[in-house]
Amino acid sequence: AENLTCFLFSRDFKLCIINPIQTSAIRKSNIRKTKTDPVDTILIIKTMMMNKYRLFSQHDMDSMKLKSLCRFRQKLVKARTKVKIQLVTYIDLLFPELQYFFRSGIHGKACYALLKEESNPDKIAKMHLTRLSNLLNKTSKGHFSKQTAIALKELASQSVGTKDDTLSLQILQSINQIELYTSQLKEVEASINEIMDNMDSVIKTIPGIGNLNGAMILGEIGDISRFEKPCQLLAYAGLDPSVYQSGNFNAPRTRMSKRGSKLLRYALINAAWQLTLNNDTFKNYYDLKVSQGRRHYSALGPTAHKLVRVIHKMLTDNVTFNLD
Repeated sequence: AENLTCFLFSRDFKLCIINPIQTSAIRKSNIRKTKTDPVDTILIIKTMMMNKYRLFSQHDMDSMKLKSLCRFRQKLVKARTKVKIQLVTYIDLLFPELQYFFRSGIHGKACYALLKEESNPDKIAKMHLTRLSNLLNKTSKGHFSKQTAIALKELASQSVGTKDDTLSLQILQSINQIELYTSQLKEVEASINEIMDNMDSVIKTIPGIGNLNGAMILGEIGDISRFEKPCQLLAYAGLDPSVYQSGNFNAPRTRMSKRGSKLLRYALINAAWQLTLNNDTFKNYYDLKVSQGRRHYSALGPTAHKLVRVIHKMLTDNVTFNLD
């Protein structure tokens, strides 16, 4: 019903979004099974009278947009990663030595420009030295010199690749797809940055959390009043520990449940790691967990728990980050 919500809000209607589970619970309390528009209206009114509610605000609208944009961005990132893996496979067949020639790997502007120009090692070996040198020098902004071009021509002449020209087309199309995804990601991130700048949320006062990570957290959380306690937010993110009990046995240590929002969980874990690099309190807490025998990601779990409690208080009370 997001389209209806946006439509009504844009026309200055006062909105209140109610969980259908609440109205369903009141409906089940009735003896007679009836469902008509008048009955549904009364149920909604009773639900609003019996439960706390608040009006839909511009902040909620921005959070909804962030949620949609961040999830779309995540899909673009996954799609681009998949094409990058395919590109490596094609190059392994055609020119396997190339990925070890560039220090940054094959996913760089200079390498992409080379592969779009010529991807067959035989043709690279026969390229005019001046043409190849200028291509590498221009796309790398002066990092690659004439000696690099000479070494590349020598490498191409000794390549053990398949020399299949049909792979060249697949490489070219893959690079075009990657560049398209990259340009789309820039547009999406620009929209995210614009919304985050307008919201000016207190979450950006947390060291290490910028517009992108903050947008993922705010978009997935939405209305913080939905979570009365930090433990509820932890459960929503899937960061709460799973329970394993049988008879008189209770497992002393269990893994996180991972049953909630995957994107929120990813953003919180990433934010927790960034915070350990920018804040002494969180760094000391992380180091404590490591000293207790936990590995990196295992130590980030309780660190993210600590961060969730901080975020819950900040968003609930609308206060800036402060651990003093």
